[in-house]
Amino acid sequence: MPTFDAIIIGAGQAGPALANRLAAAGQTVAYVERHLFGGTCVNTGCTPTKAMVASAYAAREAQRAAEYGIILPPGPLTTDIKKVNARRDAIVAKSRDGVENWLRGNKQITVFKGTASFTSSTTMKVDDNILEAKQVFLNVGGRANIPDLPGVHDVPYLTNTSLLALDTLPEHLVIVGGSYIGIEFGQMYRRFGSKVTIIEKAKRLVSHEDEDVSAAILSILQAEGIEVRLDVECISLAPHPEGVSVGVTCPVGQEPSTAGSHVLLAVGRTPNTQDLGLDKAGVATDDRGYITVDDHCRTNVPHIYALGDCNGKGAFTHTAYNDYEIVAANLLDNDPRKISDRIPCYAMYMDPPLARIGLTEDQARKTGKPALIATRAMSRVNRALEKGESLGFMKALVDADTKKILGASLLGVGCDEAIHCLLDIMYADAPYTTISRAVHIHPTVSELIPTLLQDLKPLI
Repeated sequence: MPTFDAIIIGAGQAGPALANRLAAAGQTVAYVERHLFGGTCVNTGCTPTKAMVASAYAAREAQRAAEYGIILPPGPLTTDIKKVNARRDAIVAKSRDGVENWLRGNKQITVFKGTASFTSSTTMKVDDNILEAKQVFLNVGGRANIPDLPGVHDVPYLTNTSLLALDTLPEHLVIVGGSYIGIEFGQMYRRFGSKVTIIEKAKRLVSHEDEDVSAAILSILQAEGIEVRLDVECISLAPHPEGVSVGVTCPVGQEPSTAGSHVLLAVGRTPNTQDLGLDKAGVATDDRGYITVDDHCRTNVPHIYALGDCNGKGAFTHTAYNDYEIVAANLLDNDPRKISDRIPCYAMYMDPPLARIGLTEDQARKTGKPALIATRAMSRVNRALEKGESLGFMKALVDADTKKILGASLLGVGCDEAIHCLLDIMYADAPYTTISRAVHIHPTVSELIPTLLQDLKPLI
């Protein structure tokens, strides 16, 4: 039985970096990946979708060329989806191959291809191999959730993964789910030339955001010709001559169904923990299958850790990488970092992007503590006007007593980068005046953040 200092399962964002640190510390590592190196982010998440978002942005700019004084040759603009996919796949392959070559090139790391499952708390079966280790690190990620909708198994539905394999442009893409995945794909394919309908059970899109954010996103999508159906119930799927019919119980006056050529299910994620044999190792999970961990990513079995999407502590590449940093800091650096130290932060890569940190306005109100708020329309940001991309707004929240930043929602061009001005001040535990008195470069989007914070008013 091969014995190692550590076994790492899954080559997503956290695992390879941890393997490198353990190897540098002189440990032997067994690395197991059953499918594609790089995990969700590289293969079916951030990298491929943001590459396609870039193509969709180029399409949108071409459609708007006349607004900038650029006259294109007459004739309709078309999308060569095969070339879009080829560009995307080349970027993905470079990243994926880089991860695999990095791991295989380290003499302290032995790579195994196959599906791993526990046979005990210290041993794992990988195809015909039984591996043993003092510590085990699970970095198995997640996959698209398939809801138990009536008729779901009667139609050829798509997920965020299978949609990437399409080499034809959907004539009419119907998306079930009005949150991040649905919105990004919806705007993307609309710009490529597909008709798009988004169906959402909640009364508004991205319902975990503030109402003004949801309303602004809805307005942006509708202005691009995307149909959005909200507040629907009892969603069902059925075959249709056009492809698929999505039936709903909806408010009076709306059609009871929408027919499209393709349907995308974008209703959340589920962890890849069902076949790990966690019961044989005594590892606990919650009722959704996420592995239960403490503030250091350690499971209830002290030598077994869970990092990334499978531990339910974050659903982002940056939180997965931070899990690696936390584990490495505690095990190798005598640095007691923990999950609860990190500030919630994420972005939605529609155009313009939404960037979010800390508390929402609604959450700030629910604390009952006095707070300050400031908002500024992107139409008052010179850089946005110059670029012809002035949709959206900025909003920041501050604790009225401590003067510390509570959170922010920035929806606008460049806001996925500009948000870090505020995030870093929060990590520094400094008052908002640290940035409100700063002098930023003109013309940038970030230069309006000090001005934004100079206009704080009581949150009523």
